[in-house]
Amino acid sequence: MSDQSRIEPGSCFCGKIALEARGEPFWINYDHDDDCRKAIGSPLTVWIGYRLDQIVFTRGTPRTFSKTPGVTRTFCQDCGSSISYSDEGLLDECWLTIGFMDHPERFEPQVHAFWSMKLPWMQFADNLPRVDRYSRERDLKIGFPDQRR
Repeated sequence: MSDQSRIEPGSCFCGKIALEARGEPFWINYDHDDDCRKAIGSPLTVWIGYRLDQIVFTRGTPRTFSKTPGVTRTFCQDCGSSISYSDEGLLDECWLTIGFMDHPERFEPQVHAFWSMKLPWMQFADNLPRVDRYSRERDLKIGFPDQRR
């Protein structure tokens, strides 16, 4: 169990789903991946990584969707807000979308993932690492999502 003194609330656009993320996130990254771009409906997203035991839903139950074996995305069935991403290859990890969090300014990214897929008109003045693919290692027995299709 992680230290859970920090509590960050998150909620969907209509307010029917809410959660608390307890403790510090272990990883925060920009994601320029085209699958996430389609799923989120944005040129990129910022994913906030928490352990499963750090996330407590306080209102409502999200719907799930999976296009790729082992990958599950959650969203609000009423307003469509994207909530999370989980991958069987990332044991005990849940990735919350920054747009779901009530105070997104508190989550500063540490790296750019899928830099090779960055849209050419997006400009960044930061000095963060730029990784061409995934910024987190997956369980090699399960593999990467793009190898499971």
